[in-house]
Parts: sequence; structure tokens; C-alpha cells
Amino acid sequence: MIKQTTLATSVETSGTGLHTAVPVRVSLLPAPPDTGYTFIRTDLGGFEITASVESVANCSYATTLMRTGVMLSTVEHLLSALRGASVDNAYIEVDNLELPIMDGSAREFTEMIERARIVEQPASRRALEVRERVTVEHEGGRRISIEPFDGYEIDCTINFAHPLIGAQRFLFDALDAESYRREIAQARTFGFTAEIEALRRMNLAQGGSLDNAVVLTEDSVLNPSGLRFRDEFVRHKILDIIGDLALVGMPLLGRVTAEKSGHLLHTALMAKLLRNDAAWKIVDMPVGVSCATV
Repeated sequence: MIKQTTLATSVETSGTGLHTAVPVRVSLLPAPPDTGYTFIRTDLGGFEITASVESVANCSYATTLMRTGVMLSTVEHLLSALRGASVDNAYIEVDNLELPIMDGSAREFTEMIERARIVEQPASRRALEVRERVTVEHEGGRRISIEPFDGYEIDCTINFAHPLIGAQRFLFDALDAESYRREIAQARTFGFTAEIEALRRMNLAQGGSLDNAVVLTEDSVLNPSGLRFRDEFVRHKILDIIGDLALVGMPLLGRVTAEKSGHLLHTALMAKLLRNDAAWKIVDMPVGVSCATV
């Protein structure tokens, strides 16, 4: 039997919200079996928001959750770190309305999890096994699908008309926690100088800087340190997919194929999958499929 996991101890960090520029402190705490991920707004008297598909309120430029009017935004990088490290259950305390962007990747969240250490729990790890192919398509060739597969694999393709990006493809085993830490967690979010002013007029990216995003001009990268990977852009898309699909509340068993996807497509796919009872089943995680934790 593969057992569920949580954190051995509490750990905290602080930073700034990417879109709101608000200062925020976040703490990760152990949680009982079958909790999944629960956010707790400590600035609102411990108000809880479950990380679930049903809680999604908006996903234009980040994934935002809401419960009875209370919102929490930019949750995808932290959820990606938890799922990528094979943590099943955690309470997440936050003292503002947006998660901190940190360096624009999930690296610092992954390091938090390593500091807290991961421990097994008595209950069996459950997984959502995909039994029928489900697809969501939007205009412009944007699409994402999930189909039956003996594991959890993500095949992601992006295509940007920029000399440093172009067409990039990456195939990733999303149950390999060590590979996640090494190949995905460090990949940063990215944006273009041509779009920054428009975003700020929309009250977005107020906290954005070269310290928390890869910023591209028409033909170069503004960041003095350059890129962490030649294909950092598609790796970050996979980071986002893992975080958004973590909203199902447990590991997935299926193969995801994404082309030019984003938060809206990711959450729409999970909503469409869950609406079709014949397309999925909750099972015990098969022995030999789930990889070791970080």
C-alpha cells in the first residue's frame, strides 16, 4: 500500500504578490489524511478555502479561488510545488489576498517543503484514474486533453513568435518528485515588455520585476542572469499545469497533452472531466506507479 503524506512540521516564508504587490506571509502546516490542500486566510479570522475545482473563480492571468466572496489569487505555483513533491495533505496559512510570487518559479516553495520534511500517514494514497479521453479546445489552436495512462504524464507544446521561444515541447513524468525539483520547479513565469503597461492599466503585474519573472524584449531577455534553461518557458507551462490540475484534490493517473494552453484551459479541463462520471474513478494509487517523495 502506498500511503498518503503530509509535512513533518510547520514552515513559513514571506514575499510580495505578483499582481497586487501586497506583502504576504505564507505558512505550510501538517494536515490529517484526506484533507487535501486547504488555504486559511489568517487575516480574516481563519477563513478556509479548499483548493478544489469548485472553488475556481477566475483564471485569466493567474488561478484565483473564492468561497462566499472571499478570494485568494495566484495559488498555482504553491499547489504545483506540493503536488510535484508528492505531498497529499497540507494546511496553507496566508495573511493576504494573494500568494507571494517569490522568484516567479516554485523553487522556494519546494525548498520550504524540503525544510519541513515529508512524512507518511496511515491512510492509503488515493488517485483519480482517467478512464475516458476528455478534451477542451479554444480558438487559436489552444487545446488540452487528458486520456487513460498508466502513470501521470504531461506532453506540453508552446509556440510564441519570439526568437528566444518559438516552438518548444517538453514531455514530463509528473509523478517523479526528484525530476520535478530538478527540471520543473526552477522554471520562472515570463512576460513581454510590450504587454507590461497594458497589464498595469488593468491593475495586474503591480509587483512584477526582474526578480520574479523572465522579461523579454522583442529580441532578448532583460534579466542579467539570463535563462535557467534554454526551454524554461515550456517548463514553466508544465509547472502551471501541475498546479492547476492539483485542484482535483489528489494525484492523477492519466496523460495530459497541452498545446498553447493556459490557466483557463487547465481548469476547464478538470471541470469537464469531473462532470462526466464515466470518465474517471477514484482508486488506490497502484504500487510501482507513484515515485518517491523529495
